[in-house]
Amino acid sequence: MPQPRYRSRSAKKHFVRTPGGRVVIHYEKKKVDFAKCALCGKPLGGVPRLRPSELRKLPKSSRRPERPYGGYLCPNCLSRKIKETVRGMFM
Repeated sequence: MPQPRYRSRSAKKHFVRTPGGRVVIHYEKKKVDFAKCALCGKPLGGVPRLRPSELRKLPKSSRRPERPYGGYLCPNCLSRKIKETVRGMFM
């Protein structure tokens, strides 16, 4: 029976044949999904596909784009939002 930490579906199983002819299971973490825009749901560019624990180890400039709402909104939605706020100021 596998160890308790490997009994979850979040561990991906790889069956590996050893030189002795046995088949053993190697467990790996699954790949994280893309970061998505909060408005349109499109995958965000400039945000790496890493687990939160691995993402924390990166410098802040590598975690997300350095624009307003970087890592939260895609550039198209951001420009639309900026235009809406500017139009709202002058009306």
